[in-house]
Order: sequence, then C-alpha cells, then structure tokens
Amino acid sequence: MKLSIIIPVYNTSEYLPACLDSVIDADYADYEIIVINDGSTDNSAQIAANYQLKYPELIQLISTENGGLGAARNHGIEAAKGEFLVFLDSDDKLAPGALAEILETTDGSFDICIFDLQQTNIDGDYIGVINGSEKRGSFSLESYPELLFQPPAACNKIIRRSLFTDNNILFPSRVWFEDLGTIPKLYPHATNIVSVDKKWYHYLMRTGSITNSKNTLRNLEMINMVEEILEHYRNAGSYDKYAPELEYMAFYNQFLTSCTRVNLAQWNSPVQAQLIENYCSKFPNYRENKYFSQMPRKYKLLEKFLSKHSWLIVHLIMKANSLLKNKKT
Repeated sequence: MKLSIIIPVYNTSEYLPACLDSVIDADYADYEIIVINDGSTDNSAQIAANYQLKYPELIQLISTENGGLGAARNHGIEAAKGEFLVFLDSDDKLAPGALAEILETTDGSFDICIFDLQQTNIDGDYIGVINGSEKRGSFSLESYPELLFQPPAACNKIIRRSLFTDNNILFPSRVWFEDLGTIPKLYPHATNIVSVDKKWYHYLMRTGSITNSKNTLRNLEMINMVEEILEHYRNAGSYDKYAPELEYMAFYNQFLTSCTRVNLAQWNSPVQAQLIENYCSKFPNYRENKYFSQMPRKYKLLEKFLSKHSWLIVHLIMKANSLLKNKKT
C-alpha cells in the first residue's frame, strides 16, 4: 500500500464531513484512511462511524480515550500500512484533485515531500499561502540546513513511514508545538527531501488555534520542544554539524515567535522573561550567530526590545503589524 492518511478527530463534527469527503476517491485503491476518534464528546464519532460503514475497505476507525493530537497521530502511525503517511487535521481538508496528485507523487524516491498550505477562514474565503519551503526541488538537510527554519508543520508533508518507525520518533502527547518537537527530528534521517509548488492542503484559521489562544503559560511548553530537538541531534551525532542552524531555529521559535505570541495576548506577561532567560542560558552568544546578522530588520527590532524587556513597545509594534495584516486580507 502506498499511502496512509491519518486523521485525528476531537470534537470537530462541524468540519469532519468535508474533511473526509476531500480524501475519498473510489478510483484509487492503493491508500487507506485512518480516523482516530480521540475521545470526542460531540457526534464526531458517529459521523466517522457512518463513513466507515459506507467505505469499509477504505476507512479504519480507531477509538481511544482523549490523549491529544500527538497521541492520536501515534496511534495512526502504529496502525498504518502505507509506505508513506499524510497527516490531515479534521477541521482541514485537501484541495480538490490533491489526493490523485499526492498518490501519483508517492511513486517517487523521496523520504519527505513538502508542499504548501492554503489558508482559509471559516467562510471558506482565501486568506493566504504558507510556503512549505523557500527552496524547491530535491535536497537533503546537509545540502540545505536552512530547512530547519522552514515551517515544521506535519500536515504539509508526505513522509516515509519508516522514518518514524526505524528511528523511534513519535509525536509528544498533550503538549503544544508537537509538530516542532517532531518534524525536525526526521530531517537528519532523510536521504532525499523534495519541495513542490503545490497547494494541496486547505488550512482553516479559526479562533481555537494556538495563535489565537490567550493561555500564555502554555507557551512555556516551547522550551521542552526545543530541548527535545537539540537532544535528538546530540544523540544522532549531528548537533555540531548543524549547531548554527539549531541555535537560530531555537531563537526564532522560542525567543522571537513565542514571546511575541505571548505579548499579543498579555503584554506584561512574565512568561516572556522566562522564555528569554531559558534561551539565553543555552545560547548566551546568540548574537554572534551568522543567521542573526542576516535576519530582517523587523526581527532585529523586536529582539532589541524583547531583550530589554520593553514589553509595551513590543505590544504596540505587534498590534500595529496585526492591523496592517488585517487590512490586507
């Protein structure tokens, strides 16, 4: 079997039918859909069961106690028979015609295929595109170490299943940022990575996302996710080889992105200082990193004010930036 599509489900009954419809095609037999009902309390389980009854040869339904997105994906990996995996969130869907193209792509010799995300709002309106990788074509982490700076999303990749199973890589459970804590671990084990200019994934932007959450304390979970990546590279003997990239990857995600996310939600939150203090304890000379000097001026400006704990100034900058983005969309 070529492909397993893994769909964790938790209380998304409003979106689940469209999600499943986007991956069902009777013209293809060389793939499977694995739906993991992660302890849903709405009628998501019944919807999934109805689809499984209608397509018993295609859909496998697994029901578990609620363990979070990471645990649900791990159940899917364990049950999968496909040579390749695609992870689809149950409130998202594949673009029309994407399934056929993805299945055709699995005839290639890659270990990971990266594609693009098309963002939509709850009304289905187009918001924008997140490129899976700035570099297109075929490469490896060794030839393109800046891959560590690209979005670590699981859902915009076709991944050879053996990368998980042969290297004992699983998604962390019950945490935020589980993609960041998992996907970069795969890269050193992948011989051939390809990036294609295909918008195969429709990603729904809704208010329940991490980006829009007011729970600032959970941003501290970024610390453990970053440390997990660093430890994996140390254990794999690859840390020294990619030390500058790992340092900047940690800076971008923990220092810059997590702090500004917290700042937007609560401008004077002490979580910002904790994130920065922890990062600086690991990388006290981060300003000497070659990627730091190359980063955009807006990042340098934010770093300057964050490092000085000028929280209100950062908040005003981020609010102004958010207003500009909203006007554009």
